[in-house]
Amino acid sequence: MADQGDFRAVLQYVPQFRGKIFVVLIDAGLLPEPAIAESLLDLAAMEDVGVKLILGVLGGDLKDLYDWTLECEIMSARLTRPLGDPGAIEEAKSILARGQTVVADASSNDPLDPQVVDFTRGIGAVKLIALLEEAILIDGEPVPAVRAADALALAASGTVTGADLLRAAAEACRKGVPRVHVLNGRRQGVLIDELFSNEGVGTMIHADSYREIRGLREEDIPELLGMIGRSVRRTKLVARTYEDIQARIGDYRVMAIDDNVVGCVALHEYPEDNTAEIACLYVKLNHEGRGYGVDLVKHAEQMAREKGLPRVFALTTRAAEFFEHRVNYALRGPEALPESRRKQLEDSGRESKIFEKLL
Repeated sequence: MADQGDFRAVLQYVPQFRGKIFVVLIDAGLLPEPAIAESLLDLAAMEDVGVKLILGVLGGDLKDLYDWTLECEIMSARLTRPLGDPGAIEEAKSILARGQTVVADASSNDPLDPQVVDFTRGIGAVKLIALLEEAILIDGEPVPAVRAADALALAASGTVTGADLLRAAAEACRKGVPRVHVLNGRRQGVLIDELFSNEGVGTMIHADSYREIRGLREEDIPELLGMIGRSVRRTKLVARTYEDIQARIGDYRVMAIDDNVVGCVALHEYPEDNTAEIACLYVKLNHEGRGYGVDLVKHAEQMAREKGLPRVFALTTRAAEFFEHRVNYALRGPEALPESRRKQLEDSGRESKIFEKLL
């Protein structure tokens, strides 16, 4: 769940979502009224930040839900055609062009059926969101993200509740819908918790890259400095300036979730000593405990292998247990360091432990 005090975590999505079209399906006939009411208030907030919305009513009284949207100050207009009608897309585009939210009858459709998917793709929506009585569960728990390419095998594994929904979501992605979110509509606040946090609370099936480790871009440097600055103040990392990072930008990799940077690592080469330093390892506090640090270290190790380096080392003041027990590094003495790095450590006065791994 997004930390309510972390405004940055929410606000980072506003420019990403502004002007985009979301199709939101709601099973109003089965969901409790308090949850529906909160979802409508959340939709009103999304409308305020510039999201273009199409609300498809799967069950319940369409007029009642339309009246609710007006009470929640959603600037809505009813679609005269059901979602599956050939003229529905053009009419919906006209309503969106007026700055209004579309309220449409989807009662003749199953969630994520081909007509809904075709409408979503035809209208150019970037998200298809289903608020249902039950969500997709894997081993009894929601999984934040599933690649569409992996969904069919997962659905056949026998571990999935809602396997048909998972298959339908994967098919929607295959047809061109970038992301499908299947959410437990009984959970109050589920829309904001899912869409305005990196990890989410439901199951998102996606066709594009959701979590990746990529090279650092120059526009990422201020975010990186702000992120590691907190660790510098706690003496976990060496202080770095914009110019320091820019000069060695090729050494840095970041972990991005939904293209938001949540962690980093650097690999600084010492080719004359046939080694490299794994440095600037950091994962944001609210993303700890998910194995991201291990993934970043493994990525840096693979970079070293590709450069033909037989070993890597790391210096740390507080992460000794991580390097020794999580990524299998061995505690070493100063002799493991290149001479220039050893002198730099001595001059710094830091009491760092030295760890090494043979690749």
